[in-house]
Amino acid sequence: MNTTYRIVEQLDRETLKAFYLKMKLIRVFEERAGEQYMKGNIRGFLHLYIGEEAIAVGAISALRPQDYVATHYRDHGHAIVKGISTNEIMAELFGKATGCVGGMGGSMHLFDSSVNFVGGYAIVGGQMPISVGLGLAAAYKQEDRIALCFVGDGALQEGEFHESINMAAIWKLPVIFFCENNLYGMGVPVSESLAEKEIYKMADAYDVPSVQIDGMDVLAVHETMQDVVKYVGAGNGPYFIEAKTYRFRGHSMADAVSYRPKSEEDAWRPRDPLLQYRSWLREQRFATEDEIAEMDHAVEIQVEEAITFAEESPNPSLDAIYQNVYAN
Repeated sequence: MNTTYRIVEQLDRETLKAFYLKMKLIRVFEERAGEQYMKGNIRGFLHLYIGEEAIAVGAISALRPQDYVATHYRDHGHAIVKGISTNEIMAELFGKATGCVGGMGGSMHLFDSSVNFVGGYAIVGGQMPISVGLGLAAAYKQEDRIALCFVGDGALQEGEFHESINMAAIWKLPVIFFCENNLYGMGVPVSESLAEKEIYKMADAYDVPSVQIDGMDVLAVHETMQDVVKYVGAGNGPYFIEAKTYRFRGHSMADAVSYRPKSEEDAWRPRDPLLQYRSWLREQRFATEDEIAEMDHAVEIQVEEAITFAEESPNPSLDAIYQNVYAN
């Protein structure tokens, strides 16, 4: 992390501490979700966000409540920061009726319109046309809203990316395309799957401004997002952000990560966003060791309560199979 940030003067001590609290909450939630998966309490696919927490916290914290977030299937962290309760998210992972989608969506399809979180999407790239539609609706209705669309590096190989960014550019729609580049599309490195290795430059073909940032630095992410939100919100059209990051776990729980060299993982470990930011808070005297320990403890309690809530919640009723369908 840097020693100085322009935005620090704009943020109070409690806000800076809250960034750590949110990142820690995502980390512990994901660790416990992985444990519950191994116990058989969570089924299907499970994609953990461990290592990428600075992006969700730094980016979404720069939005207004009315702004939309659409994302991919590694969506737990985004959902937490946008405001879905950890109880509802964990219950959804367990497939329980008290989940944010009534137990019908599971890990990859979190959704809550009350906080303008419009989904994780299991279809690779599926969130991009949706985000353009949200941007179009906001522009048509003359609403002061932005659609923040998270995508992985692998999704940029999909046709939806080119179609979506092209349409957003032509119509100057309020959409932020945010690429979380964790260097691998499942098990294939970006270096072997994309002709343009500097991903942010792909936006040049559509005359969309872009920037590459350190996705392991929550303040760098937040600082950039503040500027981009102002730019897009002023009616200037879409923006593309590439955040270089690294997932410390496999693509999914079924991934043994045999394709990554240990030397690469060892090189990224010191850049852990939580460890970096925790040290920065102490060094800059925005939080004491005791305050950090209190936040860590509060997070552990919150996640344990979420697990208990999920365990004790009822399964969906058989009648629920007829809900949310076009016709019975």
